Amino acid sequence: MPPPFRGDSLRARFLPAIPVPRWLGWLAAVIVAAFAGALRLVDLGEPARIYFDETYYAKDAYGLRAHGHEHQTVENADDLLAQGQQEIFTGTGDFVVHPPVGKWLIALGDWLWSLFPFGSTMTPEGWRFAAALAGMLSVLILVRLATRLTRSLLLGSAAGLLLALDGLHFTLSRIAMVDIFLTLFVLAGFACLVIDRDKTRERWVRLAEAGVDVTTVGWLGMRWWRLAAGLCFGLAVGTKWSALFFLAVFGLLTVAWDYGARRSVGQRRRTFLRWFGIDAVPAFVQTVVVTGLVYLVSWSGWLFTSGGYNRDHAAGTAPDWLPGFLATPYEALAALADYHSRMMEFHNGLTSDHSYISAPWEWLVMRTPVMFHYDGEAVGCGTGDCVTSVVSIGTPVLWWISLVASVVVLAWWLTLRDWRASAVLTGVAAGWIPWLAFPDRPMFLFYALPMLPFLILAVVLMLGLVMGAGEESPRFAPYTRALGGVVFGVVLLLVVANFAYLYPVMSAYPMDEGLWRERLWFDVWIYGSGGS
Repeated sequence: MPPPFRGDSLRARFLPAIPVPRWLGWLAAVIVAAFAGALRLVDLGEPARIYFDETYYAKDAYGLRAHGHEHQTVENADDLLAQGQQEIFTGTGDFVVHPPVGKWLIALGDWLWSLFPFGSTMTPEGWRFAAALAGMLSVLILVRLATRLTRSLLLGSAAGLLLALDGLHFTLSRIAMVDIFLTLFVLAGFACLVIDRDKTRERWVRLAEAGVDVTTVGWLGMRWWRLAAGLCFGLAVGTKWSALFFLAVFGLLTVAWDYGARRSVGQRRRTFLRWFGIDAVPAFVQTVVVTGLVYLVSWSGWLFTSGGYNRDHAAGTAPDWLPGFLATPYEALAALADYHSRMMEFHNGLTSDHSYISAPWEWLVMRTPVMFHYDGEAVGCGTGDCVTSVVSIGTPVLWWISLVASVVVLAWWLTLRDWRASAVLTGVAAGWIPWLAFPDRPMFLFYALPMLPFLILAVVLMLGLVMGAGEESPRFAPYTRALGGVVFGVVLLLVVANFAYLYPVMSAYPMDEGLWRERLWFDVWIYGSGGS
């Protein structure tokens, strides 16, 4: 019996061609990422002191590097670091409320910075260097991902450029906090799953082209890219627990893609059982189980050293029946479990009256950005009223356009069921909807950073729709393409102009206070929800 699908027809459906050479796609990604890096590395050492949550993460990173676990610091540790002094630890383990991966990366970045002839360890540039690199890498990944999704290098490059020019991403790439690493690993994990989707469909196509009856095919071989996704999600969860939201929805998404592929190649009999046993169960191992293992390994510094907070909590509690060589691992894991219960207790009981608290519904409209830094006595602007600031604000034009784009992409999915629309909306939902379940928890705008790449993907998908509108009607196609090109150009120019206008207030650049206030359009952008 001949196979029900011809290989060439299946290839057209499963693997639309990317009409540019691979080398050109990588070159474009590197150029856009280099541009993003230049923006983030210029004056990376300003402010020339610890600011905002660097007071936790930078010092925790040094504790990890020096001792393998976080250490308590002396009372004036921030001032000592600003003076170039490095003796800041008390010798006692410190309680922390976030896993260690992001802090390990901050420590790694500081070490890398110290290798440069002009670099040294435990400096503002050093503890921010890893964040800047993560910002660059996330831009590069987004260019490649968007190119794969849209089959357009123009739209892929535009996606990376939009991310490079977003103020929230920019400011969090220039501060020793861990949200940029969370965003990088979530984006990388999703990109791995999209590649896995393409690679799996390529296997289906090759089988069909070889004359195999694909309606009876079961196991398709090892899914290395899905395994890589599990590694990325493990690193993401090891940075912040909120990555679990993305792991859950993307884990379901990847097996839904598998089920859809089997249905598309004509598998109708026992499809669910075959999918569950051959696709879903291995997917659970490759994503969820691998994530758990990577997360556990991320605590190695705490597990394999002594002196960490709560490290000896379970000493001597191993049951008598347990073999002696397992007693130490048992006690270490029991202590780690107790540590995690204390971390969870902290998060569940967290309260704050911070002026810049922002509810999830406010993130998308950019209502309450966070003032990371403000100095009203700065010098260097040529007037007597100089200020410097780091206002962590997303580029408003980009975020407001992304709201429209999300609605357009939702309508696209509801009408045409395009998988790209559902994938992008899934990422937006994972980064936003779960936070609505915690109305009493203090939250901040920078919690929204992991969903930003998906909002940008929604924007480029919308632009692709506009630029491709009317293609089915040759008579009007030239006009619709021209209109789409105009819309594309206007969106990019608006984002560039908006970012350039806000750049001084986001980069600690000295400027006249009057000009500074002109750029912050609303009082809430200056004072937060606490008033003037």
